[in-house]
Amino acid sequence: MSPAARQRPAPGRRAPQAPADSLVGTTLELEVGPVAHGGACVARHEGRVVFVRHAVPGERVRARVTDGGAGSRFLRADAVEVLSASPDRVEPPCPWAGPGRCGGCDWQHVALPVQRELKAAVVREQLARLAGLDLPVTVEAVPGDTDGLGWRTRVRFAVDAEARLALRKHRSHELVAVDRCRIAAPGVDEVHATEARWPGAGEVEVVASAGGDRTVLVSPAQGAHVKLPKVPAASSVLLEGAERPVRGRAWVREQVAGADWRVAAAGFWQVHPGAVDALVAAVLEGAQPAPGETALDLYAGAGVFAGVLAERVGVTGTVVAVEGDRRAASDARRNLHGYSHVRIETGPVDRVLRAGVGVERADVVVLDPPRDGAGPQVVVGIAALAPRVVAYVACDPAPLARDLRHFAAAGYAVRTLRAFDLFPMTQHVECVAVLDRVEQPA
Repeated sequence: MSPAARQRPAPGRRAPQAPADSLVGTTLELEVGPVAHGGACVARHEGRVVFVRHAVPGERVRARVTDGGAGSRFLRADAVEVLSASPDRVEPPCPWAGPGRCGGCDWQHVALPVQRELKAAVVREQLARLAGLDLPVTVEAVPGDTDGLGWRTRVRFAVDAEARLALRKHRSHELVAVDRCRIAAPGVDEVHATEARWPGAGEVEVVASAGGDRTVLVSPAQGAHVKLPKVPAASSVLLEGAERPVRGRAWVREQVAGADWRVAAAGFWQVHPGAVDALVAAVLEGAQPAPGETALDLYAGAGVFAGVLAERVGVTGTVVAVEGDRRAASDARRNLHGYSHVRIETGPVDRVLRAGVGVERADVVVLDPPRDGAGPQVVVGIAALAPRVVAYVACDPAPLARDLRHFAAAGYAVRTLRAFDLFPMTQHVECVAVLDRVEQPA
């Protein structure tokens, strides 16, 4: 079923009705308080919390409720009129950003340096509330974007009822057709995918890799036949479910420190061009892997951290990479085939750790889990190997904070925490926490 069909009630059925106590559409006048995790700010109305998007701390706004009712613990709302503006407010650079428009960017209405201050405040709050940690946090810019724009090397579009590429509204299946995405990297725009029509497609992802590849991945709408337009700038076109690419190849070249890495076109890779180099540098600086050591790369993906660890520990050392996704593990095998001292284990990280990774102990552990974090079982599995140092790469500060609490219980303390603005204009932030093993009392 196409996204457009999902928005229309089925024949003979009524459209879903809002609950009887719904406050959706109600306008409230609010004093905007501090930033909250998730891209909104906190306000209060008659004693109840209201999470307000498109506002800035310290403002007074008129906000329209978008979610919640009279019996809800909290409400969600969009600031639709600014009554008293913050000096940090700016004109959004994208015409599709704002209340009721594209939901991809949370902070286009805030000056870029202040966006980073807001993200730092969120990280500090999550660490304090969930892990009991009081740590200084500064969100660092990385090379590869201009004024927070033109950085996203992978953009996934939905397809609307007129076969145009579109982006979704916040917390909604509703679509907004766009001329182009302002945070997309120049290579994405070179494909001119938004100028074409995509009959039968449900989603279209455009990839502009650091290695110069321009790839389009098309997911058919349910039960539909896709009619592909001509996209001359794309080096490869892939149709999900097809045995072979329509054109080109099924993988792209990415780069770390100038070296090429092979990654499945539909696989995971950081979307900011400066991301991987920044994260690798932070991990190596914090972990200081040495020749002859044993290192683990958990949630290894295409094997980047395993590769740099292999260089540092040398042939007298050992690296074990663990990855649950078979496609990513296959990429890792190709990328790491030249390292005889690297071993790749395929399977869920918690299960592989429980079964044993072939080493009795490790010196260095690097983990880069998905957004939900590693979880207590993985933390226990890591602690059982007694590494001297753990480098934890996290894309969400809340699961990171929860896992740091588990690490503290297992005898590890945070030495440093760095945060990086890998997703300008959005609420997302990437962190690298370096933990040392605390000597247990005799």
